[in-house]
Amino acid sequence: MPITTQQVAGHAFLRQMYEDSYFPDHIVDKGRAILFRLCERIEAEQPPDLAALYVLTQAATEEFNLLEAEFDAAGSEIETVAREVIAEDFWFVASAYGFTDADVEELIATRDW
Repeated sequence: MPITTQQVAGHAFLRQMYEDSYFPDHIVDKGRAILFRLCERIEAEQPPDLAALYVLTQAATEEFNLLEAEFDAAGSEIETVAREVIAEDFWFVASAYGFTDADVEELIATRDW
């Protein structure tokens, strides 16, 4: 399902991670795919409130948790820079879909990185 929200469709997810050779592109690609799937779910399910949005974002966060092992195996990790970039993109997604009052920590509350 293609993303219909133009602001989201044109966004360069995880850009700073792609620009840093410490993060392998093939794994960052998986993170970007997680964010695109999150956007597709938001567009399909149209969460009516923050609680419903948090269910979706926290499920996506759990997918990022699984990527940690892949980063580790490649000699990388979801460290300070990556945490900030990922969190900023979660907040971007929330705000792009009208949830400007979303709490970024709640968006990614299930993280273990």
